[in-house]
Amino acid sequence: MMLAALVASAPTLARDGLGVFGACGAFRDAGVPRCYAIAMAERVPGKAVQYQPYATVGHWPKRSLRNQVHLRLSRQIADGDRIKLTIDGREFTLVGGGGDAWADTPQTNAGIVAAMRSAGRMTVTARGADGRVIRDSYPLAGAATAIDAALAGCAGLR
Repeated sequence: MMLAALVASAPTLARDGLGVFGACGAFRDAGVPRCYAIAMAERVPGKAVQYQPYATVGHWPKRSLRNQVHLRLSRQIADGDRIKLTIDGREFTLVGGGGDAWADTPQTNAGIVAAMRSAGRMTVTARGADGRVIRDSYPLAGAATAIDAALAGCAGLR
């Protein structure tokens, strides 16, 4: 079901679909230019969400940026709360605001991307603005291939 939603929403996400690999997809928008791999969070029946949660690993050739991790959480984050990303037992602390979270250093980005490449799933947790726990889980089947496809898709863009 998530795979179908990813494919169905692809035209609004970017101009060119580069492929769907397991639970992840890769897209290119030559107009920006940018390319990214994306995974949608698993839906939990009855769970209240403000936003459609997803995780991306993006590349912006004009800005010489690669492997930039960004997560859209399912609800707004409490101000100043710790955002924790867990991938196969490794924990990463993210920064964020509103409904977004990201790595704060190139080293953290690199560590997250390396962990995503070999992991089966990842989970982000934080305290929501409403005081309840946010817990979004992502299947990562195909993540390494989607990340590579996004990087390759931007190879000729400037």
